[in-house]
Amino acid sequence: MDEKVIKITNLVKEYKMYARKKDRLLEAVLPRYTNHANFRAMDNLNLEVKKGEVLGILGKNGAGKSTLLKMITGVVIPTSGTIEVNGKISSLLELGAAFNGDLTGIENIYQHGQVMGLSNEEIEERKQDIIDFADIGEHLYQPVKTYSSGMFARLAFACAINVDPEILIVDEVLSVGDIAFQLKCFKKFQQFKESGKTILFVTHNVADVLRQCTRTIIIEKGKKIYDGEVKEGVERYKKLIVGMTEEEIEEEEQADNEAEKIGNVPSNDTEDWKSHFIQNPDMSDYGSKDAEVIDYGMFDLNGNYINTYDNQDEVILKSKIKFNKNVKDPIFTMTLKDFQGNDIAGTNTDIEKELTGEYKKGDIAVCEFRQRFPVSPGKYTLSFSCTKYDLDGSLTVLNRKYDALLIEVTTTKPTVGTVRIDSKIKITKLGDK
Repeated sequence: MDEKVIKITNLVKEYKMYARKKDRLLEAVLPRYTNHANFRAMDNLNLEVKKGEVLGILGKNGAGKSTLLKMITGVVIPTSGTIEVNGKISSLLELGAAFNGDLTGIENIYQHGQVMGLSNEEIEERKQDIIDFADIGEHLYQPVKTYSSGMFARLAFACAINVDPEILIVDEVLSVGDIAFQLKCFKKFQQFKESGKTILFVTHNVADVLRQCTRTIIIEKGKKIYDGEVKEGVERYKKLIVGMTEEEIEEEEQADNEAEKIGNVPSNDTEDWKSHFIQNPDMSDYGSKDAEVIDYGMFDLNGNYINTYDNQDEVILKSKIKFNKNVKDPIFTMTLKDFQGNDIAGTNTDIEKELTGEYKKGDIAVCEFRQRFPVSPGKYTLSFSCTKYDLDGSLTVLNRKYDALLIEVTTTKPTVGTVRIDSKIKITKLGDK
């Protein structure tokens, strides 16, 4: 597992940017003519990936994720730096890039295999697996240019996934085709993971990263700004996509570290709810702080503090928000997450069409969510936050207290899966005919 299969050193990729189309032509025909700007898509990136790792690559649109994968697979040539790869790569980047629209599906299976470096004997060995996985019937013997987009994606994915690589590179393509085919895709992905393949995985779905990956990196403007544990990386990425800068995140983390050293400051409020609960020392606390979630807790219907509840019972989740600036129509939220960081359930006042009104500096609001959480028994975290929409429609985080409280769910009956269901069953015995 310590064997390095990918080593990237000082990787740089620059593209020429032209203000006018004719400047591109003039540079091509006039050796001394230069009139362009350079855009650095990859900025001195260093990365090592070990055998068997499942590396989740996160970043906003345009951060450089796909550019990195294309350079690893050799589709794009770096401007400078080195990439060392030890093992056969199969990439799920631009599905069907090697397909010829005039050839039939079966002919493209052979062509794709040859592009991947397989011998005719190896292609023959894999052909039936590809045909079964794609499951497009007699269309396999028709020209690919006649395929629907769904059939094209199914065949392309089947070709790419059935070459038995040492390294699999996936870029946002696990959700092609219909629901049944998507399930096959994820099962195949899981088989690769369980067999110890090295996987590089780009997606905007953080739940997939939390569920599948063993390590995460974040790329921002072509630079690697995070490399480490998955859950922490996902939380950092969530801050980036709501508009926090790298500098603001670093300042907030430093402040959190200082707060841990001096201890929590007691609340001045006469009723301190959160002190009655198991608080998470690694809670993620961030936002503009134009409003702040100053207290929170879970209660039974009689108002008693509870750290544990049965998954058939109703509970009340309460948060107390203090406004440090005037805010119109804030959104109050709560989320239940498992210990792997997956969002299990949650809602907010915007989803529930609940008007919240206007608040002035110094005002305090109390928000209550009353409901059941019929989840399987286990330990979970509760998160609370306050956000708002700006005039341009973008979401601003005023304050988020992610994974604030640690709670436990119990049950009076066995639960299969992640959700408790209470079925009404009817059985009818039919007589012999």
